[in-house]
Amino acid sequence: MQATRVPAKAGVSSSAKAVPSIRAGRRCLVIPNAVKEVFMPALSSTMTEGKIVSWLKSVGDKVKKGEALVVVESDKADMDVESFSEGILGAIIVQEGERAGVGAPIAFVAENASDVEDAKKKAAALGGPAAASAAPAPAPAAPAAPAPAPAPAAAPAAAPAPAPAPAPAPVAVAPAPAPVARADGRVVATPYAKQLAKDLKVDLATVAGTGPNGRITAADVEARAAGKVAAPAAPAPAAAPAPAAAPAPAKPAAPAAPAKGTTVSELRGTTKPFTTLQAAVARNMNESLKVPEFRVSYSIVTDKLDALYQQLKPKGVTMTALLAKACGVALAKHPLLYAACTPDGNGITYNANINVALAVAMPDGGLITPVLKNADSTDLYQLSRNWADLVKRARSKQLQPDEYNSGNFTISNLGMYGVETFDAILPPGTAAILAVGGSKPTVVATADGMIGVKKVMNVNITADHRIVYGADAAEFLQTLKSVIENPDQLTM
Repeated sequence: MQATRVPAKAGVSSSAKAVPSIRAGRRCLVIPNAVKEVFMPALSSTMTEGKIVSWLKSVGDKVKKGEALVVVESDKADMDVESFSEGILGAIIVQEGERAGVGAPIAFVAENASDVEDAKKKAAALGGPAAASAAPAPAPAAPAAPAPAPAPAAAPAAAPAPAPAPAPAPVAVAPAPAPVARADGRVVATPYAKQLAKDLKVDLATVAGTGPNGRITAADVEARAAGKVAAPAAPAPAAAPAPAAAPAPAKPAAPAAPAKGTTVSELRGTTKPFTTLQAAVARNMNESLKVPEFRVSYSIVTDKLDALYQQLKPKGVTMTALLAKACGVALAKHPLLYAACTPDGNGITYNANINVALAVAMPDGGLITPVLKNADSTDLYQLSRNWADLVKRARSKQLQPDEYNSGNFTISNLGMYGVETFDAILPPGTAAILAVGGSKPTVVATADGMIGVKKVMNVNITADHRIVYGADAAEFLQTLKSVIENPDQLTM
């Protein structure tokens, strides 16, 4: 993954003072001037911790002031972090793939080669890799003495020669229990098992259920599809009794393989920690719970907007740009909708620019909101080019913080998935977010009192009730409806 080249600086401490340990319970250390401490920088206003993606220097390498030292994954982007000082990378405390809080030490830079050993000792005291190498490896435990072999039993006197062993009888697969059926003859199976059987072309009448009271489960269907379980069969005639023999130890059953042509998610039955981006989203959603929100819905006819889109699409204009532009034009008349409540909750901050953020799902989980700045005054063609560039760099984690955290009004569009209506959660620090559903043909009353069919889109706005009231939201939606239903002004 290529990281963004940005002038972020790693914090460096060179004063001879006590610094906090990164592990609870460790005593503070005094760092001499010859060994400088590199801290995890704050790469965005919402960043509380960072993950080390890769070290661009190895221990012992020379480091120049302003040279990229490490790649750090912040909330929503990977960034090169530059060194504040010149010297030699003496020790690394936080390894690649590990996390550290903002302000925590992540490495030591030594002024001279003679100070590198001192840097390593400091890293070892803080719990860095040097600590592990300094500790002696535990001696391997001595192997336990083998238990004495049991004394052989005394042979019986004049034992007769053993009779020839009978040929082993052929082993037959035990038939699986017959499927449980209701009194009306229907086989009892879970709904998912029925759907899975349909997908895998498995006859439920041939599947033996292992669930409660013989109910067929999805696992039973998968096993049958993989041929691991014999179909119910009529009992075979009883064979002549054979001499009893010691049973062979049963082999553990192999897990059922998915049927050919089916895909089973590797995530089934696992637990995975949040990615950095998912953790940031979770924190923001928890913050949003502190805001008193309300919602207003509106229906908008999109026939003219759709026609304009088809006309401009060959020129590179996207529907995203059209929606952002429409919101920008409407927001210009309603400054409360792109304002924010002050941090103390006692005032309103009115923003100078209209910056529309749009939610984008990330392939590895979480979402990010690239920002189309000055959406009201930027032309459609430039907005479309800007959006294509933002999405491309967002998915490769190359956005600058200002490109995803400067939005003051957000759009979440699920219309392309066939979603008709939904509610969006308000991002902290903003006044409103617009949830956009898909357009669908709807029977409506026309202006001349007749009945006609038009494409109608449902939008829901979620707003901060501390600064936006119901009438404010309704008036904004009226303006947005007018802009979308008369979209010629979007091309001006």
